[in-house]
Amino acid sequence: MSLPDRATEAQTLRDCLAQAIRADELGYHCVWVVEHHGLFEYAHMSSPEVFLGAVAVSTSRVRIGHAVSLTPYRYNHPIRVAERVATLDVLSGGRMSWGSGKSSSRVEQDAFEIDRAELDEQWLEALEMIPRMWRSDVFEWDGRFFHIPPIQVIPKPLQQPHPPIFAACSRPETLVTAGRLGVGSLNFTAGTDEVMTQKVQSYRDAIKSADVRTRRLNDHFACTPTCLVLDDDHKAAEYGFRGTRFFAEGLATYFTSERRPIGPLDIARDHLTPGDLEAAMAERGRPGSALTSIIGDPGAAREAVKRFVATGADELILVMQLGTVPHELVMESMQTFAEKVMPEFAS
Repeated sequence: MSLPDRATEAQTLRDCLAQAIRADELGYHCVWVVEHHGLFEYAHMSSPEVFLGAVAVSTSRVRIGHAVSLTPYRYNHPIRVAERVATLDVLSGGRMSWGSGKSSSRVEQDAFEIDRAELDEQWLEALEMIPRMWRSDVFEWDGRFFHIPPIQVIPKPLQQPHPPIFAACSRPETLVTAGRLGVGSLNFTAGTDEVMTQKVQSYRDAIKSADVRTRRLNDHFACTPTCLVLDDDHKAAEYGFRGTRFFAEGLATYFTSERRPIGPLDIARDHLTPGDLEAAMAERGRPGSALTSIIGDPGAAREAVKRFVATGADELILVMQLGTVPHELVMESMQTFAEKVMPEFAS
């Protein structure tokens, strides 16, 4: 695996677009794209609204998912977020889904000079403002962080009253907040089947009392298992578990520590040892095992998806591009999953 440079970054963006187009052809529900800045080797999608514009005009059926735009105002002013998402909704013919988040990474918070003590309240205020912009012919606001005189925010989204809204839920309290706000929940996968079931139930309980006077109700729980599905079970496990480890260690480097790393990350890149790989393969499906991935041949994948279905989750955002997984295997996995796993769960 080579380190990212200008050439590989450019190729990765082209690969991502090819994957999105193939997802449209294969009948996937949604293509979700993150927004991150400066997270070298973990996430290099810093201009998702530009990328999603290319996806919107290159596809015809798949939904366009912004997961998420960083909404506190030093990242993106709420007016600009509202304008971009509405434009994408128009260009895609009403296929936009919008997720909002704030990032817990010190790299991003410090780069954009974010006051961490105000981060949650900035996010909540922006999340209240943006759907009002979409629903109002003339918008004005006088809040804690924003004081906006009357303005006509254009264009308006094609979907009425606006695209479905989601929130990134990395903490249990944010999960409850999302439910009470009446927005969809975007979750990392962590823990056992029981833990995931409890998270879904916590969200469902909270959304029962949602206040949706100013926004469209979106009762939708999505989670992000890592995924690689190939006909060759051993090959899928070999590349899939290596990619999962790389993804998890990269995430931990940027989001669960106070460090601001520069340069290559100090994380594992080699394939698992034969013994560790055998143990990881044996762990799949064991009662009480972690429910974090869908890795293996189509049979193993179907069993994993059944476990997620049983938790009550509404959508699986399959994380196949895991840093160490070649583009060719991602494309093969997408096709294998679409042809040999998805049909069993078609509604």
